[in-house]
Formats: sequence, C-alpha cells, structure tokens
Amino acid sequence: MQEKKKIAMIGLGYIGLPTAAMMASRGYEVVGVDVSKDVVDTVNKGEIHIVEPGLEELVSSVVKLGYLRATTEIEPSDVFVVAVPTPFKDNFEPELKYIQSAIRSISNVLKKGDLVILESTSPVGTTEIVARWLAEFRPDLSFPQQVGEDTDISVAYCPERVLPGKILEELIANDRMVGGMTKACTQKAIEFYKGFVKGDCLPTNARTAEMGKLTENSFRDVNIAFANELSLICDELGINVWEVITLANHHPRVDILQPGPGVGGHCIAVDPWFIVNSAPKQAKLIKMAREINDGKPLYVVEKVRASARLFTKPTIACMGLSFKANVDDLRSSPALKIAKMICVEQLGKVVLVEPNIKSIPSDFDGMDNVMMMDSVSEAVKIANIVVGLVDHEDFGKIKSDELMGKIVIDTRGIW
Repeated sequence: MQEKKKIAMIGLGYIGLPTAAMMASRGYEVVGVDVSKDVVDTVNKGEIHIVEPGLEELVSSVVKLGYLRATTEIEPSDVFVVAVPTPFKDNFEPELKYIQSAIRSISNVLKKGDLVILESTSPVGTTEIVARWLAEFRPDLSFPQQVGEDTDISVAYCPERVLPGKILEELIANDRMVGGMTKACTQKAIEFYKGFVKGDCLPTNARTAEMGKLTENSFRDVNIAFANELSLICDELGINVWEVITLANHHPRVDILQPGPGVGGHCIAVDPWFIVNSAPKQAKLIKMAREINDGKPLYVVEKVRASARLFTKPTIACMGLSFKANVDDLRSSPALKIAKMICVEQLGKVVLVEPNIKSIPSDFDGMDNVMMMDSVSEAVKIANIVVGLVDHEDFGKIKSDELMGKIVIDTRGIW
C-alpha cells in the first residue's frame, strides 16, 4: 500500500478549500495555506467562508479527525498544490504575482523528491515560468528544465475543472488533464491524483494542459456570446429570445446556451484574454466574444436607465449579485457590475437582493441610495423596476401577479 503523502494546498479559496477537504477525506495529511488569518482561523474551527453545497460538513469532519488544518505559513510537505488567483491587469495582460508569491514561499521548504503542481488557470507557458522561478530561488536543487527526468523536483500542471455548486462531486468524478514538465513528472502527478480522482487522468505536457484549460473556457465564452448577441437581436425585433432558443434547440444538432447579463466568475470572464494576449493576431473570434459579453452589462444598464425615466423617484430591485445561480461568488460578476453602475448613476433608490451573502459588498461603500433586503417578496413589492440578474432558486418562486404593474427587465429568463 502506497504511503500517504503530506500535502500543502496553497490558497484556500473556492477551489483550494474544497480540494484540500476532499484530499483530507481520503486520509491525506493536508495543510491549507492562506494569506488571510481570518480564513485560516475559520477553517481551523471546522467552518467555511464560502458557499458550496456539502462543504461545511466535509470541512468540519476532516478538521475534527485531524486530517486538515490551516496556517498562514508554509510547511515542509511532499506535494505542493498551488490554487491562487490569476487575474489580468487593466491591459488584459496576465497577472502572475500571486503565483510567484506562492512559489517563493514553497521554495523555502522544498526538498529532493517533492512534487509541485500548479492548478491555477494560467496562460500558456506559466508552468515553465514556475519551474524557472523555483530554480532561481533554490539553486541547490535540480529542476526538469535543467536535467530532464533526473530532476530533484517534479513540476506539473493540472487545472481544476469544476462547476461551482457541484464542486465536491466534480472533484472526484471529472477527468483531469495532467501535464508535467517531463513524462516522469506527468506520471508522478497522475499517481497523486489517482488517490482521490475517479475520472480519467489524461497525460499530456504542461503547455498543452494549459491551453486545454483555456480552450474549455473560451469555448463556453464564445457560445455564450452567440446567445447574448442573439438576445440583443431579438430585443431589437421584439421577439422572445428564450422561446427562440427553445425552439431552435429542438434541432438535433443545435444546442444554444442561455443568454444573461454578461459573463462572470473566476475562469470564463478571464481565461479567453490569456489566449488573446498570447496570440492577438490569431484570436479574432475569441476577442470578439469577450467584447460582446463584456458589453452586455452596459446594454442592461441602458434598459434600466430608459425605464427609470418613466418615474419621478423610482425604486429599482436588483435581483442577485453573484456571477451564477445559488452561489455566493461575486468574482467578475456582471450582476454586481450592473447594480453598481445603477447606483453610481443615481438612477433611483436601489434595493439589492442576494440570498447567499449577508451584507452589502464593499463595492457600494459610500453610496447612500442603496440598501439590502433579505425578503424577496418585500423587495419586489416596493420596487417600480425589477431587474432579474441571477436565476437563484428563490427568485423563481416569485409569482406573476407580484410583478404586475412593474417594469421587469429579466436578463436570465426567470419569469
């Protein structure tokens, strides 16, 4: 029986914490590392700081059993898994400072035989950069780009492929792309993932795995852009876009996605820009899709703006702030962007309704025309304009008679 290794999970966010807890549930000793002391303290109490079905019970269990603990300081381990943010700068250039900081911390405790895995969604070539940084920080050790298969430290890339709301299920069931710096690095990483992944572990090289992850999310983005552009066309022609899509999808070879107020989240709204940045002359369709999806929030705000002119003092209910249904994740959320723009433009009194968070996000600090309400029905009752931004389950329970006499701007096909 293979000896269980000690694992350091760098980053305890929406991917890092569920992954750490899942590995701990398989009997690994897992040390979660995060820069936030609040996050570390929360996890060490067996509690969670994010919303994900089943996660609280899992974290509570593995913490009590002693398989998972959290710290702000890196510790010597056998496997280091990096799951930190990879945003982009204002010019859409990738921002790798969080990865670099994590790698610098890891380098302080590396020993011969260790495995370093990057899970953060990253531009093509990032794993090679990681290996180069490690070599700079630890000249006493050898790395794949220097000696090939005889390396002291194995380096690989294995992107996450999970859907918020189903993370715990998909961490186990989904296939994984595993791209090492060498074939031996790939195999070593595959052996590690097979300790908790039931899906296939698909061997490749690091650059191909990086491009594979970006391709998956760019595919989604391009298809969402088609749906969003279709929604603009249907609005112009006075046609119900959701009915059009439903009818078109009855064709055996057509599967159009649903339109929305834009695209958000930590992957789909970001990753295509990594491809555009790497190959700007070739990535024409991918860039255009990004521009269509990034432009949709402006279109929604214009519809709210036009509706607000019909009232002396309108009350606008913004239904939902997260980037997708039934989660609390606000990263790159078009719903949040729209609500903020409505407030900034002083289009009316704004009521925020987001069942998955408890307080008004800091994006609205200093704004006196905004409030947050827990009651969905009460928010709809006092509003002149109801803007459906996220298709949370709670919003689907709103009855049609509750919306009578109100202007409804439904970006998700909820009602």
